[in-house]
Amino acid sequence: MREMKALWTAVLGLAAATVLAAPATAADPPVAFGGGGASILMWTPEQQAWGYRNMEKIGPVAPVKRGEHVFPLPVAAHPIDPAIRYKGKTYTAESYMAAFRVSGLLVIKDGQIVLERYGLGRRPDERWTSFSVAKSVTSTLIGAAIRDGYIKSLDEPVTTYIPELKGSAYEGVTVRQLITMTSGVKWNEDYTDLNSDVAKVGLSVLEPGVNPVVSYMRKLPREAAPGTKFVYKTGETDLAGILLSNAVHKPMAQYLSEKIWAPFGMEQDAIWVEDIAGHERGGCCMSMTLRDYGRIGLFMLGGGVAGGQPVLPDGWVADATRPHVKDPPYGYFWWLTPGAYEAEGIFGQSISVFPAEHLVVVQNAAWPAAWNDDLDGGRQAMLSAVRAAVK
Repeated sequence: MREMKALWTAVLGLAAATVLAAPATAADPPVAFGGGGASILMWTPEQQAWGYRNMEKIGPVAPVKRGEHVFPLPVAAHPIDPAIRYKGKTYTAESYMAAFRVSGLLVIKDGQIVLERYGLGRRPDERWTSFSVAKSVTSTLIGAAIRDGYIKSLDEPVTTYIPELKGSAYEGVTVRQLITMTSGVKWNEDYTDLNSDVAKVGLSVLEPGVNPVVSYMRKLPREAAPGTKFVYKTGETDLAGILLSNAVHKPMAQYLSEKIWAPFGMEQDAIWVEDIAGHERGGCCMSMTLRDYGRIGLFMLGGGVAGGQPVLPDGWVADATRPHVKDPPYGYFWWLTPGAYEAEGIFGQSISVFPAEHLVVVQNAAWPAAWNDDLDGGRQAMLSAVRAAVK
């Protein structure tokens, strides 16, 4: 149930983000959102379909600016329509999307689009929220900061870049241990306990002038030596984002624009949801077009080159996508599966990169649950069918 690990990322930034009625457009009727702090986890299917593509109308966001050119994505002469077999049924791409509430499905093989479909009323020019897919972007930007010299190495202490953590359980924890979630700091990720760490972190200003996430995290105790124990900690992905922006001395959204979004050639501006202190969340909630999700996969597949210039240190992609943690297989905020590495987010968001096959598969969705074996089993069946269809 690895996607449940990301569940509260959404809650932390958006649990209190509500509107009484979403603005109507010609294509969108008003959608009522609870006025009493209803969580994004509780959205109805109608609220999901509208809200996931209109996050900037629900809470504060930072823009990620595109550049002057667009990376081309030619459409292949021979598209695919894979036969997706799951639990005794066979789905076409269209029927799979309807059954699993998929708003966008994109397959890029050898740099060409072999499948591109939209659902849930979404248009090709509309963005969709990433949920925890953003984590993988954050770790990639840390790689860029190392190449730029803002961060000396992954073995530097976290306290070098977040000095407010000195004297806490994060004393002696390295950047590498932070982005592999092996800090050894004690953490409760119990989603059903309103007193758990994941339920409380970052929701209120505890110390004026200190980011609320930092204030909370520096009060936690240590339970294991750094580097010896993997525990999924949502709060640490936000610490990674704060570390990055402190190191580069600029907002995460601006640095992403400068390093990847503009030079690689994304087709539209993206947005990045901010926390209550106005800082982009390192672990959640970018919004971008389906094709720009695909371009992130292509950027990684190409070794981290944008505009003809290397953005990441030599060997970074291979290092970031190998198993630094064995169980579950985990890299630098990338999930690892046989033959692939994946950026994943709750409710069905994923970028799956198959390097040996020169294949990128993107899914955006509004699953009826944040994650469960049945829903992800359907996604895995789709990936298998796609791989078979492009051979």
